[in-house]
Amino acid sequence: MRSPFLTLFAALSLGACTTLPATSASAPGVVSAADPRAAEAGAAMLRQGGSATDAALATLLALTVVEPQSSGIGGGGFLVTSDGRGAVDTFDGREEAPAAATPDWFLKDGVPMSFGEAIPGGRSVGVPGNVRMMALAHRAHGKLAWKALFDPAIALARDGFLISPRMHRALDSARETGGLSAEGRSLFYAAGGEPLPAGTRVRNPRLAAFLTELASRGPDSFYVGPNGQAIAATVSTAPRNPAPMSAGDLATYDAKARAPVCGTYRAYRICGMGPPSSGATTVFAILKQIERFDLTALGPNSPVAWHLIAESMRLAYADRDLYLADPGFVSVPVAGLTDPPYLAQRSALIAPDRAMATVSAGRPAGANQMALSPQPLEQGTSHFVATDRAGNVASLTSTVESAFGSGLMVNGYYLNNELTDFNFVPAVNGVPVANRVEGGKRPRSSMAPTIVFSPDGHVRLAVGAAGGATIIAQVAKAIIAVVDWRLSAQQAIALPVLYSPGNTLFVERGTAHEAMIPALTALGHTVALREPSFKANAIEWKNGRWVGAADPRSEGTSVGE
Repeated sequence: MRSPFLTLFAALSLGACTTLPATSASAPGVVSAADPRAAEAGAAMLRQGGSATDAALATLLALTVVEPQSSGIGGGGFLVTSDGRGAVDTFDGREEAPAAATPDWFLKDGVPMSFGEAIPGGRSVGVPGNVRMMALAHRAHGKLAWKALFDPAIALARDGFLISPRMHRALDSARETGGLSAEGRSLFYAAGGEPLPAGTRVRNPRLAAFLTELASRGPDSFYVGPNGQAIAATVSTAPRNPAPMSAGDLATYDAKARAPVCGTYRAYRICGMGPPSSGATTVFAILKQIERFDLTALGPNSPVAWHLIAESMRLAYADRDLYLADPGFVSVPVAGLTDPPYLAQRSALIAPDRAMATVSAGRPAGANQMALSPQPLEQGTSHFVATDRAGNVASLTSTVESAFGSGLMVNGYYLNNELTDFNFVPAVNGVPVANRVEGGKRPRSSMAPTIVFSPDGHVRLAVGAAGGATIIAQVAKAIIAVVDWRLSAQQAIALPVLYSPGNTLFVERGTAHEAMIPALTALGHTVALREPSFKANAIEWKNGRWVGAADPRSEGTSVGE
């Protein structure tokens, strides 16, 4: 018999695309998130007169409770905002390596650890950045009191929430991290070690108490005092991979307001997050390198169109892999990587009738010699978008990295494993790798919160995704589908994902793209199937109203104020 929870969840999922009529004064705001309870938390802020930023921050806090496998205050994120008149701000809450970290952080006897070996425990944990990023953004764009943002999350943790089917699958597949700590086991697993079934109500009173304290005492209480000391002690004495982290590492962490990375694609202005995110530069490169081709005429069912997109991805990812890193440690050639003449040169390598035999990074202006080493994997994340009646937009991507992060818990929330986003090999033939581990450094990320402006200057689309390095491919695909193929944001997100970061083109299994494999192979691609583990969210401005969109592969939805 189907549980009442699953019936409710199915009903919420059917509402993944919410359209709200505009009033004569302004269009009601919308929140789109990967979990309906988190989207509702954000919408509650809008109903109280809060801003889009208030709504996004409340959504992040709620996700800490109901989607701990993907996001939360124990991790980090990037936020891109717009005031609706073209001004764009970006906020960097990416985690940092502790001061004691060295380039050989993930080497054992000179050999890189395996990714799976490096995740659980203390060595993978970066200083969480989300709370200080929240504080920075709230000071700039918040309208409600800091304390008000916490009310929905506190209620969810105190009164309980139902384990969703997606969370149950994560608990089952990631038992090593989900159940690494005694706290995690007691919350989410039965006595025999089995994950609690979907529909089980879980209460997290320890998290409720901590969120209440954080709401009352303010953001510094996360970093200084008992909580910061507990994070440092938990990392340093972890049962797996203990690693040095000090209370000073927590106390000295700062979120950063960064300059946005913007460029023009077919008269649409595309703005996103700069380094240490590789999102904006790589998304823009993919778009700009295919601008000379008529994708509209080809259409979304054309293998040639997807071939061109794949080839552009290959070039853009090659530059990303070599040059993108924390700008506080490496001179990242952002201007060169987004320079239209440079991207025109890269585009000239793309042919509509054949795939490139090999792909390598270019040499944009301002680039220094860097070495290429094996790439780290990126995994669990959550993206959410909020808009308000004043036309403000907040596009925020938050992550704890792998499912349940490092598996370590403090005060009811999971700590990230974000340091595994660094390259494990620090140098090749004496040449440093840009994204190597260093104390105080932020690992490169593929998170790509993006805002797209129409030629008239109005926000047209705010979009982002989860899924590691596929985030870039998902965001680029969504923009192409909206701009070139005139699809709605919901249709754009639902399109199959094609991901081509190197010499293998990955096609989403079980989709219409599988029928294109013979044509793509004939064009010279090596094609492999990839499971549909994608999760995007968006809001678009269409016909005078905000329209939310959520990935049908996920449990996401959009909620209006």
